[in-house]
Amino acid sequence: MGVTIAEIAELAEVSVPTVSKVLNGRPGVSAETRERVAGLLSTHGYTRRGGARQRVGLVDFVIADLSTTWAHQLIVGAELEAARAGVSLVVTSTHGRRAGNRHWIRQLAARRSDGIVLVVSELHPGAEDELRRLDTPLVLVDSDGGTDSHAPTVAATNWAGGLSATEHLVSLGHRRIGIITGPESLACSRDRLDGYRAALSRAGIPFDPELVGYGDFRRAGGLEGGRRLLALEDRPTAIFAGSDHQAHGVYLAAAEAGLRIPDDLSVVGFDDVDLCEWISPNLTTVRQPLADMAREATRLVLALGEADADPPAPRVELSTRLVVRESTAPPRP
Repeated sequence: MGVTIAEIAELAEVSVPTVSKVLNGRPGVSAETRERVAGLLSTHGYTRRGGARQRVGLVDFVIADLSTTWAHQLIVGAELEAARAGVSLVVTSTHGRRAGNRHWIRQLAARRSDGIVLVVSELHPGAEDELRRLDTPLVLVDSDGGTDSHAPTVAATNWAGGLSATEHLVSLGHRRIGIITGPESLACSRDRLDGYRAALSRAGIPFDPELVGYGDFRRAGGLEGGRRLLALEDRPTAIFAGSDHQAHGVYLAAAEAGLRIPDDLSVVGFDDVDLCEWISPNLTTVRQPLADMAREATRLVLALGEADADPPAPRVELSTRLVVRESTAPPRP
């Protein structure tokens, strides 16, 4: 017969509720006590009744890039939930590459993480099967369309966000509206483009493929896409950029072309990061609840490790909303 919680509590010289808090990753236990109890649970091979995996107090948070304010908001949200649950966050950047190579899987197995939150990145083929063998829960945030994953996903209402951004520009009187969405491989990019197309259709504005561009969610992508759109003979009077950083790139392209925002060109972004209020004029954008998305994904991945966890919803979407600032105005006659 295996060791009991009461026996672990006696060995650690703590109460049974304290051991339970460590097992369930709950707050209210000092780091020193948590480490001592976790060590005893591991040493004595404690197995929870019901088959739940034993927590070690670590969640891996894997993100494609750490250099943007977008990434910062996600990490803050994940860290807040991790702290609330009494676990630590291990943050890893894939630097735009696929996640889940053999070296990373070995490291994960060694530290026995309680779960993985994967943000807008693609897994190596077979990596998800390896994670299942390790009994490591996985939750995706704004997953890309190229990953054939059965893992739960937390995302924003990207289609609705694209719709509201474009409808705002239409309501101001714009008819020639360009879009620079994100990489075509990402589901969130395609959803924002579909929302844009739906808004045009509702307004009776013909869809023009010439006004569609794909960026990289970075300033460089917005600059390149903005230059192309503004060089058209019949240039757009407004541009919806698929991220705030791309919108900043459009600002630079407009300045190169001698255009003023919003007098000559209206611009809408997506995300609502701090950049929106740093640039001039302040950027109208679609607020994506980045911190809340990361918090929900972290909460969900920890819940998946519980023996009595309910089957998760395959996809959770948090609402976006339009934030109107100074970068949009009616087009000039």
